[in-house]
Amino acid sequence: MLKKALVTGSAVGIGRSIALDLASKGFDVAFHYNRSEEAAKQACEEAATHGVKAIALQADVTNPEQAKSLVEQTVEQLGGLSVVVNVVGNYLYKLTSEISTEEWHEILDSNLNCTFYITQAAIPYLKAANWGRIINFATTRAHHVTARENHAIYIIAKTGIIIYTKSIAKELAKDNIKITANVIAPGVAENSIGLEEVVPLLPMKRPATLQEMNNAVWFFINPEADYITGQVLEVSGGYQL
Repeated sequence: MLKKALVTGSAVGIGRSIALDLASKGFDVAFHYNRSEEAAKQACEEAATHGVKAIALQADVTNPEQAKSLVEQTVEQLGGLSVVVNVVGNYLYKLTSEISTEEWHEILDSNLNCTFYITQAAIPYLKAANWGRIINFATTRAHHVTARENHAIYIIAKTGIIIYTKSIAKELAKDNIKITANVIAPGVAENSIGLEEVVPLLPMKRPATLQEMNNAVWFFINPEADYITGQVLEVSGGYQL
């Protein structure tokens, strides 16, 4: 199994935690950032303490050329690619009727489109490795066909990620190589904003820890999960039940 991973949006937050967890499991890791260069470099230094190669790469992944270049740089500098985790995704809380055209495109670009760009660019390298994992991030509120008064475009983008991931999972399964594609759908995490207001609404009365997010990602990456593909794993403590 080739242990080479790219995690988008990994300078800070959930992405950083996932990338560091993979480093602790022996993966060489590409930490991607757009503007948080110093944080990405610090994450690389921490990852390197596990005896792996860690690199920091800058890209605006809403740009298809930069997204493709990010994947190519990862492959060149790490010597291959087997795991892609797409975490990047901006959020918008706004009445549907008040969303501007620019905001509509920005949320689609930073969630659905960048996931598409990175994944499409990575697939040939995963095939070359003859083993791979694609893990895309949605949200626990996605794929429930329900009106979303204040964050409709965000949910539309995340539901699109689920449909895209399931579609590519089915296609890749036909190639008879061990490449799977799955979705993590978080609810509220310990680094989410507005915890004081949201936590009382959660069945477990607490947010997910970053380590619990790491565990969910590893569930899909683990070689024992070769037969699991096209699935959505909600890490939400029953928030949407």
